[in-house]
Amino acid sequence: MEVRQAIADIAEVRDRLATVQRFGGYSGTAAIASGATALAAGIVQAIVAPQPRTLDEQRAYLTLWLVCLAAALAINYGAILVWRTRHPDAQSRFQIRTVGMSILPAIAAGGVISSALVRHGQFALLPGMWCATYALGLFASRALVPPRVVIVAVAFGCAATLLLFAPGTTALAWWVMPLAFGGGQVVIGAIILAERSRSVRRYRP
Repeated sequence: MEVRQAIADIAEVRDRLATVQRFGGYSGTAAIASGATALAAGIVQAIVAPQPRTLDEQRAYLTLWLVCLAAALAINYGAILVWRTRHPDAQSRFQIRTVGMSILPAIAAGGVISSALVRHGQFALLPGMWCATYALGLFASRALVPPRVVIVAVAFGCAATLLLFAPGTTALAWWVMPLAFGGGQVVIGAIILAERSRSVRRYRP
């Protein structure tokens, strides 16, 4: 019985340490809001260029989703900045640096590859590449997010594979980005909110 109790105590300590290591600045509400932004952008694309084929339509597609990206970054990083003002301690400062170093390579790679693909007119490869770099970013920061977010990262990797090999301009269809990024962000937000709620109930005195 003592051995079983010791194992249970070790498991609880491990869970507590994992919870402490996770980055508290990620906002489930902000993730869901950014997902909703992608869903709204998909509706706009369905009206403006549901299946971009001409160069003008593809440029409009790129502009639309870059605006959506800017809005999503503003929402999510705005939430992190608000969290930072409420947690001025050294651990929070260290976690923000760790998050930045984990995600920055994926963001930089996505920007460089996007520019190269646009320059060579390979717009149809953009959605798959975006999914791939996002999956890499999620994997790189997996120690700082709830474990189930890794499942979403795997889903993004699978989506990247399918989109990169999709025929013609299928990957540019109006429903692709809302389904991938809109749905993915909503799921991530739901996971974060559920994890926070479970942690509060578990460790409530």
